[in-house]
Amino acid sequence: MQESTASSSQGLARNPRLAEFVLALGGFGIGTSEFVIMGLMNRIAEDLAITVPQVGYAISSYALGVVVGAPLISALAARVPKRALLIALMLVFALGNIASAMAPGFWSFVGLRFIAGLPHGAYFGIAALVAAGAVPVDQRARAIARVMMGLTVAILVGAPLGTWAGSFFGWQIAFAAVGGIALLTALLTRFYVPVQPVDALASPLRELSALVKQRVLVTLAIACIGCGGMFAIFSYVMPTLTQQAGMSEALGPLVLVIFGLGSIAGNLIGGRLADKNLMRAIPSILLWCAVIQGLFYFAANHVWSGLLFVGLVGTSMALAPSLQTRLMDVAEDAQTMAASLNHAAFNGANALGAWLAGLVISAGFNWSSTGLVGTGLALCGLVLFAAGRWLEKRYPPARVAAAD
Repeated sequence: MQESTASSSQGLARNPRLAEFVLALGGFGIGTSEFVIMGLMNRIAEDLAITVPQVGYAISSYALGVVVGAPLISALAARVPKRALLIALMLVFALGNIASAMAPGFWSFVGLRFIAGLPHGAYFGIAALVAAGAVPVDQRARAIARVMMGLTVAILVGAPLGTWAGSFFGWQIAFAAVGGIALLTALLTRFYVPVQPVDALASPLRELSALVKQRVLVTLAIACIGCGGMFAIFSYVMPTLTQQAGMSEALGPLVLVIFGLGSIAGNLIGGRLADKNLMRAIPSILLWCAVIQGLFYFAANHVWSGLLFVGLVGTSMALAPSLQTRLMDVAEDAQTMAASLNHAAFNGANALGAWLAGLVISAGFNWSSTGLVGTGLALCGLVLFAAGRWLEKRYPPARVAAAD
């Protein structure tokens, strides 16, 4: 981490808040593209003459693109200047979404969603590195949190607005609009995101070295497992509240708004906690997740307590800036790869949480048992954190990150 912090002062932005806004705008587009499809499944199925479950293939295809794209792009583009790479990623993302809106059939739509997913992890990872390098070192996590706010605002505003527009004007308008946002982000990045020095020693092999670093792998495992509970609950939140608590389906948009507000609050608070004391923030947030997700099991028996805890579950997003910052501290020379893989791990958390929650519900447990799944996953994340710290003390790495 010494090299990255030493060189970061060279890339300090004249107006870091404006640069962060531009980077967050790209995150807003990515988040909207990822979540809006869930609200448009019926329209897409009808228009493409398929079943609603088949639309899930397109969601899985996008997630697969994220998982494949993050390490592949990070390795192959190791020596590409970060600002230029951000612009290129936004252009590919724009192409994937605009082409998705023009897809002539179902399988072409599935393939184009894969292409749209490729830049996702790399964009967020590189945007986090650029944002962190544009501010003093003791403000890194908060800068990352402000960039990540684009994703949380997408949950609050982008996805519901895209769902509304898609319902009235056709689902294609949502993806076309996301493509427009991506093109605008690429343009603004050129003018407002600072150029940072290129590491002349960067190489694909060096970036791939992140995959064998113990502390990187432990942090990614915490992201993939410890964050799965939020997705376990969110994936089934609507049937939980409508079928178990008796909530009217008309309150569906309110559920998304409350979850989005909780995500924004958690993201900002998590960034502040991480800047204050990173290695205390991570276990504290995991413990918080375990408690509130477990309490959701009881709260979901009633509408208003259920809605309150939907917002509290959204605060689990506090883990995102903390884990992103931790990866930057332990990645050493493989900064881009580690930062990008964090978002691939979050997509893994999405898949894992939804899968485990589905198994529990299919086994006959009530809908709110997703909260117990969340508690179990958060506690597993806490165990992983403790095990990682024990290994780190027993077998100290050759180079110790400054934050430790």
